[in-house]
Amino acid sequence: MTYKHYRSALCLIVSCLFTAVSFGQIRLPRLISDGMVLQRDQNVRVWGWASPGESVKLTLDGKTVHTKTDEDGAWEMLLPAMKAGGPYTITLEGQNRIVLKNVVFGEVWVCSGQSNMELTMARVRDNYADVVQQADMPDIRQFLVPDQFDFKKENKDLEEGYWESASPDNISGFSAVAYFFALELYAKYQVPIGLINAALGGSPVEAWMSEEALKDFPDSYAELQKFKDDALIRKIETEDRERAAAWHDTLNKKDRGLTAPIPWSETDVPDKDWDSMEIPGFWANKEQFRRNEEGHEVFQPGHTQNGVVWFRRTIDLTADKAGKPASLWMGRIVDQDYTYVNGQQVGTTGYQYPPRKYTVAPGILKEGRNVITIRVINNGGKGGFVKDKPYFLAIDGDTIDLKGLWKYKPGVAMPPMPGQTFVRWKPGGLYNKMIAPLLPYTIRGVIWYQGESNTGDPGKYARTFPAMIKSWRKAWKQGDFPFLYVQLANFMEETDTPVESNWAALRQAQLQALSLPETGMAIIRDIGEWNDIHPLNKKDVGYRLALLARKVAYKEKGLTASGPIATKAAFKRDQVSVTFDAAGRGLTTRDGNTPQYFALSEDGKTFVWAKAEITGKNTVRVWNNRVKHPVAVRYAWANNPATANLYSEDGLPASPFELRK
Repeated sequence: MTYKHYRSALCLIVSCLFTAVSFGQIRLPRLISDGMVLQRDQNVRVWGWASPGESVKLTLDGKTVHTKTDEDGAWEMLLPAMKAGGPYTITLEGQNRIVLKNVVFGEVWVCSGQSNMELTMARVRDNYADVVQQADMPDIRQFLVPDQFDFKKENKDLEEGYWESASPDNISGFSAVAYFFALELYAKYQVPIGLINAALGGSPVEAWMSEEALKDFPDSYAELQKFKDDALIRKIETEDRERAAAWHDTLNKKDRGLTAPIPWSETDVPDKDWDSMEIPGFWANKEQFRRNEEGHEVFQPGHTQNGVVWFRRTIDLTADKAGKPASLWMGRIVDQDYTYVNGQQVGTTGYQYPPRKYTVAPGILKEGRNVITIRVINNGGKGGFVKDKPYFLAIDGDTIDLKGLWKYKPGVAMPPMPGQTFVRWKPGGLYNKMIAPLLPYTIRGVIWYQGESNTGDPGKYARTFPAMIKSWRKAWKQGDFPFLYVQLANFMEETDTPVESNWAALRQAQLQALSLPETGMAIIRDIGEWNDIHPLNKKDVGYRLALLARKVAYKEKGLTASGPIATKAAFKRDQVSVTFDAAGRGLTTRDGNTPQYFALSEDGKTFVWAKAEITGKNTVRVWNNRVKHPVAVRYAWANNPATANLYSEDGLPASPFELRK
């Protein structure tokens, strides 16, 4: 045997020995790790892997639990119920020894849904600066589940993630809704709170459903089967990237603001030929591109527009402001922006939803003339600046209002950017990768904020959402654990006549899901923002979810945890009497006026506004003198029922609803 062959054989033997030893080592799932919160007052599952038939011993607080792995090397054991407290050390021994530190027992909640659950404290920190500064909460802990999908199988473990306690240094990464929820529970019960954050922006409910649950929905089930093809996913993602890259490449090559002898981001660009436009606003409401006599794209009235528009605003500063750091707030911009101050880029945001809050570094601002330039890229629909958002420059405690006339000039007109296939949102993928690995973990319950992505088909959501809840409960094997969810907030522009609304219909589907046991719904139709699908008031959302937890999960007596919910309607010849549950101390209105935003219908299709009055602690009479035989009654039935004013005297809003004869 040559030395080369000898060395290869030796390496093979060592590799085999190492593999055998590694296989025999106790291995734990990501969730079972330092700093974890385990559910109090319940038998708790601990699980992992080792070699087949290996003995595993766990020691906690002087008590030991033994088990053996099965033929596949998997093991599981139940720890006896423990009171809230800690920190404890857990030792696991087999062929190796693992010590888990800083383990506490308390309340464990899974926090799931789409972007409004995912939205972090970083996004709302300006609204809750004191909360962020005081976030030294070692007993409030989050495990952030990585955003991943798998269409082929239910995963046994997560690829990454760890438990961390809330502190001023890391609070920015906590879910805002979940953190405010935890703060309320901690203040009430003074026990550790564990938040397992498994949420992904834009995700429809089907993405969170198991393959078994999807079988009752043939179209979604078929789509899941389709996306088990890795080659198909690679093809779609490659084509999406190439189309987007080609669109942006063409846009950048043709943008006159980039190709001009003096780029339009520079301070000294001649702008006498630039037109003026009121900011905030959408340029599609003003004019649209056309080609002028020189062959340049300019605006043409009456159409929407995609492409690039450049905006400039000049401000004068006194000497005491020169050189100082500043904050530039530019509201929300549709869709993408590159923002410059005196020729230096101070920020960019790639899509429309995040608020534009940019830091202007020391030395950029100067005495006298200063120029703010914004390159706005719109890839579909109306482009521009969203109204009713903050637009200002803050320097040394003073603010300069930036609303008003800005100069603008088209850079290039483009067709809409080709649509993207969001593979990660397809049915089953998020369940398999982000929920299935959590199933052995003992929990108190789930808080859920989702539904915006399903407003295209509220009727289907009325079936899929309850099916998802049932399937999670079945898979977790903990019975009907509390499932608390958020009804959609008010959103989009108000209307002055009764209209059909998919957002209202989806709220109705969410309302109907309360028929499932141990559920609760936080009603937030009063704390949304007409111009933002991500309203910043996450504190009240967390508070209302915590009220539900106190009632549903912790069985607190005498607590009004929900706003009024219409349960029945008595249809009479010329009026309807609506009865509400959860009215608490009684019905009232927020503003002292009569109840607003009720509507009646004689044919179940055409609705007209109706008058209403509170006739008892939990009843409302609704009528319209022109409606002699009402067959349907609605309340707050709109995308944005901003003037709906029915509340309980406990300060909680009544849920939107529809009841029929």
